[in-house]
Amino acid sequence: MFDHIKTLFERQAFGVCEWWAEKLNVKTEQVRLSFIYLSFITAGAHLVVYLVMAFVLAHKERIKQPFKRRSTVWDL
Repeated sequence: MFDHIKTLFERQAFGVCEWWAEKLNVKTEQVRLSFIYLSFITAGAHLVVYLVMAFVLAHKERIKQPFKRRSTVWDL
């Protein structure tokens, strides 16, 4: 039962912790625990940062597109 809930939550989560774990080369659980511990220390202020990171990860292709290198000057 607990494993089912855990996998359901991980599928529907934004993927921020997984992305950070992949970039930092650590386990995903360690990143999630650090977010949980930070929520106790900062009274939830980092939740805003987490949601901003989730928004950026969800829309990263649209954010990168204006900065994409063009092959010629005439490509718009």
